[in-house]
Amino acid sequence: MPLINVIPGDKIPMAPMNVRLPAWRVPGWLLVLWWLARGLFRASVLAVRYWWLTAPAALALWVRAEFGGLVLAGVALAVAASCVGWWRLHPVSWLRFGWYPLVSRIRALVVYRRRWAAVMATCGLATAFAGDRYVPHLLKVRSDRFGDELTVRLLPGQIPDDWGQAAERLAYAFRRRSGQARSTDRPDRVVVRLVRRDPLAAVVAPLPVADVPDLGGLVLGVDEDGQPYRLRLAGSHVLIAGATGSGKGSVLWSLLRSLAGGIRSGLVEVWAFDPKGGMELAAGVPLFTRFAYDDPDSMAGVLEEAVKRMRLRAGRLRGVTRQHVPTPEDPLLVLVVDELAALTAYITDRKVRDRIKESLGLLLSQGRAVGVHVVAALQDPRKDVLPFRDLFPTRIGLRLTEPEQVDMVLGDAARDRGALCDRIPESSPGVGFVVLDGVREPVRVRFAYLTDDDIRQLGRDYRRLCDDTDQEVTP
Repeated sequence: MPLINVIPGDKIPMAPMNVRLPAWRVPGWLLVLWWLARGLFRASVLAVRYWWLTAPAALALWVRAEFGGLVLAGVALAVAASCVGWWRLHPVSWLRFGWYPLVSRIRALVVYRRRWAAVMATCGLATAFAGDRYVPHLLKVRSDRFGDELTVRLLPGQIPDDWGQAAERLAYAFRRRSGQARSTDRPDRVVVRLVRRDPLAAVVAPLPVADVPDLGGLVLGVDEDGQPYRLRLAGSHVLIAGATGSGKGSVLWSLLRSLAGGIRSGLVEVWAFDPKGGMELAAGVPLFTRFAYDDPDSMAGVLEEAVKRMRLRAGRLRGVTRQHVPTPEDPLLVLVVDELAALTAYITDRKVRDRIKESLGLLLSQGRAVGVHVVAALQDPRKDVLPFRDLFPTRIGLRLTEPEQVDMVLGDAARDRGALCDRIPESSPGVGFVVLDGVREPVRVRFAYLTDDDIRQLGRDYRRLCDDTDQEVTP
């Protein structure tokens, strides 16, 4: 082997490194076989997934091949006649078990799955990592006469609030009126409600009155599912906020109508405060044990009497029970305040204002367990107007003028979760969102509307049995 003389300073030639991958030669028949197997597998998966299409199609082809086209037409007519008969004889079960499941599957295939990946990307709900794209999985679509509910599996790192913030974008992307997201019992899933038609567009008529009110679920209106909405008063205080003409009176009178049976029997006492001179609540005077209006000093005195009753009841129940049970001898006490800001912020006499704030603070912080409840309505939700809003476990937001006011009334991030109180039109008074302590998602409700004649009739029919003896009107 010849020797190479290396001169110092000269570069030694290096052979280039081979970085090419080895080429594997695959026979053409093997590629064709692989493509056929993969296509057959995908076709089988699609056939099983969309069995509600493939099974009738396969059955129709078999009937056509075995018995001819006339028999197939007869079978089709028989199925159609059976569906029409089912619809005519029992439309509720037909819609629940027949029509809406079919519509759900068609809408899932035609409307949602076809554009799902693109909408997820444009709404910021898809992500990419290491060159791969990850899209939330659409599990199920359930339709009804008002809209669609989409059950989605979350991507790792997503929370229901992410979908709540994107719900409005999803509604516009799928050409719907509005959208709202809510969590489920499973932490990896979220349900997105997309509304096609507003279920709360119609005015809700006054609801029936129960002889004994259910304090755990007073029927006040209708929710988005078309079901009666029940508000829990036992162990709670209620705050109602809304702009002028938003329907605060609908909430107050719906609540009083639900309590009317208990008012007549003596199980419930209502003390009403109307700082606007009695304009709103005067029509229901026969329902009230105490009615204070116009004079701030007298209203402060009535609130202080309520505090005294609360303390006496607490001393009597101490060590006996932790929750008051109303009886005609020891009734539930409900304080209804029509315009709370007029008592807490707009009174010029500072001493009277401080007396009112002190009494309200005590009632809100100590009254729930002893059967003393505050139901208050106001227009201005600023902190300086209502310093103790956190003491109201139940909050109702009607139409508000600014987006920032939604979180002031209903709590942080309530608007991101779908409580679009600032989007409620003026033509829909009585529509609002209800938020309960411990429940993340707001509930959209339309409260029943009572005319002046309805209120006067309510007072005549359900006036207190002892109305002529101990009712007190404090101007």
